Amino acid sequence: MRYCLYVFYFFIPVLFAISCQSADSLPILGPYEKVDGEKVFHPVRDFQLLNQDSLTVTEETFLGKIRIVDFFFISCPTICPKVQAQMLKIQERFSTEKEVVLISHTIDPKRDDVTALAKYAKNIGVEQTDKWQFLTGDRTLLYQLADDHFNIVVEDSSVPGGFDHTGRIVLIDKKGFIRSFGNGTNPASIDTLIQDIDQLLIQE
Repeated sequence: MRYCLYVFYFFIPVLFAISCQSADSLPILGPYEKVDGEKVFHPVRDFQLLNQDSLTVTEETFLGKIRIVDFFFISCPTICPKVQAQMLKIQERFSTEKEVVLISHTIDPKRDDVTALAKYAKNIGVEQTDKWQFLTGDRTLLYQLADDHFNIVVEDSSVPGGFDHTGRIVLIDKKGFIRSFGNGTNPASIDTLIQDIDQLLIQE
């Protein structure tokens, strides 16, 4: 049986839009509300989760950093390995850039606890745990974050791994606003996302 936990209204401009900015500036993406006729975009919601080192992290932990964000689960047999390969490429490209961090959220916190995440990070070659953090915690909060980051997360026992989700990788600026995203299963799309990261580094 298929249970849709969060619905992604990608084609409804009332909820999501690109702000009107100059061609030299990345747009702000994401949920917004209208205040006095003007669009006011919202940054990533507050959260409190645990990383692979058993340290508590919050939204404030990452303010002042450019974030590259994805959602995955360790036992995923389909798109997650492809997405993580692109995250590894991004990690290598910005390995010496202190302003850029990577964050991977599990969507299967029941199985992906701190110990499992630490082992997984080590197995894929993540040496700087402050550079690339793997987060777990409250399931409801994780799914709310996934929804905010333009992901559909569907629990579906008929698909491999038991979860159906997108492979989006999201670019978030130093103030917590979504600025771009790429398809983690498409290397060409991630090449474009890397260009966006470079542009954001110049802007900020």
